Amino acid sequence: MSVSSRYRRAWEGFWGEAPEERGAVFWDAEPEITAARHLPLLEPHLLASDLPFVDLGCGNGTQTRFLAGRFPTVVGVDLAAAAVDLARRSDPGGLASYRRLDAADPSEAAGLHAEFGDANLYLRGVLHQCVADDRQPLADGIATLLGSRGRALVVEPAPAAKAVLMGLAREPAGPSAKLAPVFRHGLTPAEAGEDEVAGHLRAAGLTVLDGGELPLVTTEHGVDGRPLELPALWLVAGVSAPPGDA
Repeated sequence: MSVSSRYRRAWEGFWGEAPEERGAVFWDAEPEITAARHLPLLEPHLLASDLPFVDLGCGNGTQTRFLAGRFPTVVGVDLAAAAVDLARRSDPGGLASYRRLDAADPSEAAGLHAEFGDANLYLRGVLHQCVADDRQPLADGIATLLGSRGRALVVEPAPAAKAVLMGLAREPAGPSAKLAPVFRHGLTPAEAGEDEVAGHLRAAGLTVLDGGELPLVTTEHGVDGRPLELPALWLVAGVSAPPGDA
């Protein structure tokens, strides 16, 4: 079995056994402290706020449903069919639509773009979990989905986050109930620094328009009872607009 196939099966296994309760998954933090903090970073760069909005790597759809209250057409996509099924069950009112998509597959990315046209994108902690060989194809898929008018907000744990997570895994009692499934399914984070992420986006023909640092909040809690925050980087990317077209 190839590395990519194992990676896909790992995500299916993870989401297939994930609890349905809100906040039971390690990174399933409330939108008010995740997407709501991230959107203001993207909004100044949007060329068209009425474009379809794609939540790439939507998981169980918590952030997708939040986005659906702010944009006219929102689509949550995920590599794992089990995640998509969970997202649909968690959205009985049909606020958004959901589908399985391998954005690193050129034909699948092109198919979604053919259906919806240019789109704005949100990715939170997706690139760093990809196997190395899929990172550039995924960046190429992002460029396909954006087209000429879309903008992407990419939020990724900084390399320093890996040390934080490894420290939690080495606690005497072992990893917590929320973190243990991540390691059990082989979804340990890879190091993907700002230069690497930006390099993949630029190689896909995109321009990095903005960026900075903002902690990525998890559902885990520290000894002080506060939510665990991982060091994280954010970037806004898209095709540069000709002068006067923004």
